[in-house]
Amino acid sequence: MFTGLIEGIGKIKNARRAGGDMRLTVLLPAGIDGCAIGDSVAVNGVCLTVTEVSHGSLSMDVSAESVSRTTLGSLQPGTQVNLERALRLSDRLGGHLVSGHVDGIGIVVEKESRHGSWFFRIGIPETLSRYTIEKGSITVDGISLTINACGKKFFEVNIIPETGKATTLLTKNRGDQVNIETDLIGKYVEKFLTDRGSHQAESKSSGIDMETLLTHGFGK
Repeated sequence: MFTGLIEGIGKIKNARRAGGDMRLTVLLPAGIDGCAIGDSVAVNGVCLTVTEVSHGSLSMDVSAESVSRTTLGSLQPGTQVNLERALRLSDRLGGHLVSGHVDGIGIVVEKESRHGSWFFRIGIPETLSRYTIEKGSITVDGISLTINACGKKFFEVNIIPETGKATTLLTKNRGDQVNIETDLIGKYVEKFLTDRGSHQAESKSSGIDMETLLTHGFGK
């Protein structure tokens, strides 16, 4: 698990394709150290497992599934990426709960400077908009952000100067793609309610409900 608070900006050293998979090597910024083989690190919001540790760099394998559902397949040597190590239970949860499992790819529709901050409108598939609510949380390229407004195919966020300096988001321009992870809690709530409704429907269709049980002497 992660918080969506970026620890530093790394740089891609190598991005080698092997069939549908990839192997990424990332040069680490100052302040990110102590990583070991098997650790989880979020790269632009995608949870990856460290497979090799060298002085000043980490290597990680990316499955074909992750390549197909994220922007990692477009990374080239020299590209900057947002990095966050996995959350420790003793850490403060300054952002929100982030799994590192990207739901889909968004597109920067608008970008505008406003009084020192930056306004972004990001287009998303309509299937993801059900998980966006005003003042809710969302993750963009691994960055925990608050939604200011949202619609069926977009959401809007404001990037304060500190977030702009600490992440790669301000390097994005109109038409650029970003990784999107919607709120984890919202997805679980939806599944619980959907499954509950399905079970109730199955119970009624089978002819067995509370009224039937009472009619036949059960529960009296």
